[in-house]
Amino acid sequence: MEYPYYGRSFSIALGGILGAVLGIVRSFSPSYIWFLVFEFLDNMTSSTLYSTCFVIGIELVGPKRRVLACSVITVFYAVGEVALAMFAKAYPDWRILLRITYTPSLILLAYFWILPESVRWLLSQSKEERAKGILRRAAKVNKRKLSDSLLDKLILANRDKLEQSAESRFPIREAFKNFKWRIANCSLCWIVHVLVYYGLSLNVVLLDGNKYNNFAYIALVEIPGFFLPLLIMDRFGRRYSLCGLMIFSGICCIGTIFAGADQPVLQLVLFLVGKLTITASFQVLYFFASEIYPTNLRNSLLSFCSMMGRFGSMLAPQTPLLAKYYASAPAMLFAGAAIVSGCLTLFFPETTNVILPTTVQEADAIGVKTKSSKSQQDPKQTVP
Repeated sequence: MEYPYYGRSFSIALGGILGAVLGIVRSFSPSYIWFLVFEFLDNMTSSTLYSTCFVIGIELVGPKRRVLACSVITVFYAVGEVALAMFAKAYPDWRILLRITYTPSLILLAYFWILPESVRWLLSQSKEERAKGILRRAAKVNKRKLSDSLLDKLILANRDKLEQSAESRFPIREAFKNFKWRIANCSLCWIVHVLVYYGLSLNVVLLDGNKYNNFAYIALVEIPGFFLPLLIMDRFGRRYSLCGLMIFSGICCIGTIFAGADQPVLQLVLFLVGKLTITASFQVLYFFASEIYPTNLRNSLLSFCSMMGRFGSMLAPQTPLLAKYYASAPAMLFAGAAIVSGCLTLFFPETTNVILPTTVQEADAIGVKTKSSKSQQDPKQTVP
């Protein structure tokens, strides 16, 4: 559930608190039906937390720092997975495990006061005074000088941009009209990523060895996966990085078939490399989905693609059942889906070093070579 009228920080704080409360309440479920009810409500209220955190991280920094900033933010997802594996190993009782994992989320209540709102979002909603206040505070913390005249120029430029765009504040119909193929491709790519990402995590427990340790290994390998885009995204571009990582992950899945159960170490290594590359690919996809949509629709469309990805998360838990009929079936499914979707990503527009689009027109123009492309990539812009 997203709260676009109230901003990014409000969505994170409220979604986190509701998720924490529902998670703790779920640990007291008297029956499986009640467990499902609270599970549904939990996902409905807090499922967009990750994407919203990613979006606000991208919007608070400039083009040259996007990859680093979001890599640092998302690496803690892997840290949380490792902690989950260790807690599950120490506390097998699911009720206790839920209380341990959800209670820390109550600290997100403080985010209502301490988390700054996205300046880009505030400007897109014409909340100019709040935006100026956050920029002044950021300049003070970073010991930089920010004159009132520079802020006034920013505000005037933003007003002109919004007036020229002639858009409503949430032009969702126009977005689906202009970006229907982009949204469809992004949604398919998201489904495949979620399927392979969670599918590998779930199927690794079927390998030889301790299932908790195996899950921890496959979570730990995500950490270099989150930082790998730092090395390749700016060098090879978003499209080629995404395509190459997905295809390589598919090849690793194929490799597990040929390794066979008689080579458990090699099979585990291929699983880990496949998980590393699909994690890195997922990171690139988040950047793509954040950079190809305008500010006033960025979180909504990113959340929509993430929602479509839930079809992949529904399929992933069923993949171990395929192994009962044919041991290599899950790996074949992951490989085929990753390679096909990887090739389709080449139809995305390239967004490397492009300023985040504010309006639908700007987003629609991404990838189109124009004479003004040089000014669009000017790294000296005040707002990222």
